[in-house]
Amino acid sequence: MAWRRPRFLPRLIDRYLLAEAARPLAVSLGVVLTALLLERLLRLFNLLAHSSGALESVVELLLNLIPHYLGLALPAAFFISIFFVIARLSEESELEAMLSAGLSIARIAAPLLWVGVVLSLFSMALFGFMQPYSRYAYRAVLHAAVNAGWDARVEPSSFVKAAKGFTVTADRADDSGTYLEGVFAQRIVDGIEEVFTAESGRLALVDGGQRLVLRLKNGQHWRQPPAAALAGVAHPQAPRAAAERPSLVQFTDLTLNTDFNPDAPPYRTRGDSERELTMIELWQAMHQPAAERKPGAAGPMPRRRLAAEFHTRIVRALSLPLLPLLAIPLGMAAKRGRRGSGLVMAAVILVLYHHGIQLGQSLATTGRLPPVPAVWVPFTLFTILCLWLFRSSQARPGQNSFTWLVERIELGLMAIRGLFRRRRTPAAGPGAQ
Repeated sequence: MAWRRPRFLPRLIDRYLLAEAARPLAVSLGVVLTALLLERLLRLFNLLAHSSGALESVVELLLNLIPHYLGLALPAAFFISIFFVIARLSEESELEAMLSAGLSIARIAAPLLWVGVVLSLFSMALFGFMQPYSRYAYRAVLHAAVNAGWDARVEPSSFVKAAKGFTVTADRADDSGTYLEGVFAQRIVDGIEEVFTAESGRLALVDGGQRLVLRLKNGQHWRQPPAAALAGVAHPQAPRAAAERPSLVQFTDLTLNTDFNPDAPPYRTRGDSERELTMIELWQAMHQPAAERKPGAAGPMPRRRLAAEFHTRIVRALSLPLLPLLAIPLGMAAKRGRRGSGLVMAAVILVLYHHGIQLGQSLATTGRLPPVPAVWVPFTLFTILCLWLFRSSQARPGQNSFTWLVERIELGLMAIRGLFRRRRTPAAGPGAQ
């Protein structure tokens, strides 16, 4: 009876490749995501410490940042995992053994391409639904942490928004944070701006914590009426300001008091920015008349801004299945210890592609180009490049279009390393043996 190739062999190879790719994918994703979160963690600690915010909110803020940074880390981790798997298989001649057994490059790439498709669907949900909600939740929690629970204490060299239109800072403060030196305060009420500077001051809460009192000593008071008043036009909220002019007076003692609410003011509703809208909401807003769209921070969002965001999210999600087509030729060209050169080449290509999409989105947002060609042309060029490189790797598995360039980059890196090595080598003295 003739021997047959077991039908489970392709499935076994698929499982082998997926298992090999899973480990570097998890490690790369964890490292990149942790590095991004740690960088933001330091900034959050600095921000909340200077604003007397609740540090307990840091964990909630970091959790809301995970979808955003996951969208940045996932493509890089996926590419790195495939690159190292193919480079290792090529170095250890496993790739040649698979090709000799009758498996083509396309067949070897099939499970990795399917992983890219799955990650693309996940990215669509991530970009289209998870990120808009988490971005708004992050801003809402940050707003509450920065504005809530202030107990009339000022950290040195930090600006504190003590009340609506009232900001205080000081060069120095005692341990209690209430006695200040080198005080600067700004108050804006009904379009009238007042600036106070003083040698010293003391903060206190009165009336059961409902009013904030700042007693200043030896300073100056500058008062700026609204711009309309300077032009001789009565301000609608300050009718008597038309006769006012900027003034500067000096004082020995001055007491400022304002209403104080320890609770944070309510945060705005979601949708102030197009980045806070889901894919469905973007699609609906794109097809609504401008008068019916939900107003953003500067009025109704223009359709070109909504369309640019909509197409950019789709393009970024569809880019994931293309990464194996680029990583496999690069991994094959980076064998025999040339992984660093391959990663340099990959970084250049992916960074150029990333900035190409950003440039297209900016041009579409400003109205210089229609959203569809502005965003989809970089994606089309990247797709053509990946398909061409992958096809060339199928025709010449051991010598694809990247091999020559990777070799030249490796020679350049070796020359740079040799130059630094010679500079670090101490010159031999006269008595050296």
